[in-house]
Amino acid sequence: MAPSEPIYLDNHATTRVDPRVVEAMLPWFTEAYGNAGSVGHAYGHAAREAVEQARETIAGAIGARPGEIVFTSGATESNNLAIRGVAERPRRRGDHLVSVVTEHAAVLEPLERLARGTHRLSLLSVEPHTSSQAGVVDPQQAAETIDSDTCLVSVMLANNEIGVIQPLAPLASAAHAVGALLHTDATQAVGKLPIDVEALGVDLMSFSAHKLYGPKGVGALYVRGRDPIVRLAPLVVGGGQERGRRSGTHNVPGIVGFARAVELCTQTLEEERRHLRTLRDRLLAGLVAQIPDLRMCGPDPATTARLEGNLNVWIPQVDGETIMLAAPQVAMSSGAACSSADPEPSHVLRALGLSADEARCTLRLGVGRFNTMAQIEQAIEAIGDAVHRLRKG
Repeated sequence: MAPSEPIYLDNHATTRVDPRVVEAMLPWFTEAYGNAGSVGHAYGHAAREAVEQARETIAGAIGARPGEIVFTSGATESNNLAIRGVAERPRRRGDHLVSVVTEHAAVLEPLERLARGTHRLSLLSVEPHTSSQAGVVDPQQAAETIDSDTCLVSVMLANNEIGVIQPLAPLASAAHAVGALLHTDATQAVGKLPIDVEALGVDLMSFSAHKLYGPKGVGALYVRGRDPIVRLAPLVVGGGQERGRRSGTHNVPGIVGFARAVELCTQTLEEERRHLRTLRDRLLAGLVAQIPDLRMCGPDPATTARLEGNLNVWIPQVDGETIMLAAPQVAMSSGAACSSADPEPSHVLRALGLSADEARCTLRLGVGRFNTMAQIEQAIEAIGDAVHRLRKG
């Protein structure tokens, strides 16, 4: 990193592509550039073999079978395929959908669109910000909400703003008890947590390469292949790729890079989790020392499962976006808006019970593989100095 470049602490938004991933991808752009659907010659055969090898690698990393992996353009498409694929299938079992108020927009918006039609939507609340389990869904509330008309329950495994890790296994049991399916948006979890789809009990799981040091523009959806077989109405048709579940020419370089990124994460998972936890805890401690009235948003990692690289903090009476402008040495994000296209404060923080003004006074800091302790110390100093200057007015 050049001295003039900011310290990157926005790893929830996207991660830097690992150079080893780039190395694996490059030949598939310029040398082995065949279409995986062109089975009549060696170029096509090589591309198809690469796609199927990648499918095996990714499936093995999450405890799935290769045929249960559907390649997509990213987690947003995977979420839409899972939700609409179940809800719009003519022979679905019911019209009731259940999710959580803190889900990503890529889950909430498809659900809300369905609810404007013939479907019924129930959104579960979460523990408030005053709780050590802030952001956690109550499995009992979920069990009481799921009914005989429920066709799908969708609950994010690890939240992209506050890092809370949800207890999926009891939610899966509650869904399966009435014959409903469980979908999880695991975009922030795959590559950062040990994942076993059977242990979690999920029927559908969305994830994306660019959150785990892979390329943008490629993702996957796990679709359970037995006990029960999950069938989806496809969103994209006109080619029959991915067993008819998602048509379109395969992004061979992206898929190869995706698999390599997953492989690297799997190889160093526990070591990397320790590294991120160390950096995150030092970042929190340093910021508290600089800003004594700072408070953490989300669950207490000492008592509740939380992503190791996640930190979301509330700094009273100082607007988060203003801090970002005053500390350009650090690339981070603010709760002033839940996305760049939405002017409203984060719906996740509001769901925890923060007011609109309080939500605007937050920062999300995402620590990643390539961050160093020296960078963390520099970030502490830069953010602390910015807050002190702003408070002096």
